[in-house]
Amino acid sequence: MRMIVVTGGATGIGREIAQRFTKQGAHVVITGRRREPLLRTAEEIGAEAVPCDNASTEDLARLREACTDGVQVLVNNAGGNAAPPVADGDLAGTAAAWEANFTANVLTAVLTTTALEPLLVDGARVINVGSIAADSGSGSYGPAKAAVQSWTVDLARRLGARRITANVIAPGYISETEFFGDGPSEAKYASLLAATMTQRVGVPSDIAEVVTFLASDAAGHITGQTLHVNGGAQTTR
Repeated sequence: MRMIVVTGGATGIGREIAQRFTKQGAHVVITGRRREPLLRTAEEIGAEAVPCDNASTEDLARLREACTDGVQVLVNNAGGNAAPPVADGDLAGTAAAWEANFTANVLTAVLTTTALEPLLVDGARVINVGSIAADSGSGSYGPAKAAVQSWTVDLARRLGARRITANVIAPGYISETEFFGDGPSEAKYASLLAATMTQRVGVPSDIAEVVTFLASDAAGHITGQTLHVNGGAQTTR
């Protein structure tokens, strides 16, 4: 049975990814800082819950103990815009905002991968959830996601000899998540929708489908890449 680890697995994109793998018969471990939502999701989808702050070395030691049979797929999904609004010229607030987003988005992925790297089997997959903001800009959040992309290239290079791949999925706006709290304003939603070529916003299953592909044998020669899933809101070449 394949062991899958999904960080930030209690809600939204993480929950959808975890549920895809449980339906395939995998043993799925989900992590999250909020104990009650995590335990509830684990019971509902048939996963194993490990309450964990993925930036905490102590919590990650406990996560590692739950994965000693080996890990086939690691999905670093924990993150989000962790920075509160900062007034112009507020140096302390600016420092706190940048540190918060670096910790929430970069450090969680780096430390989780480092903790579990000895347990990754040959041919494993590491899939990091980034953001369209890495290239479009968004305060301290965009640069944090850009750092994830750069680190993933180095990770792919380092793990390649073991046939372990490492890639980033960069979503655009995904509805049915907690990214905008209770949801974007009507004006913001309209602008996000208008930015897409497909004239629809994304949903968690759009990301889960790509994760499932990257975790499959068919994606064994794809590594060090960023796959954009945003309905054409931002294009690459």
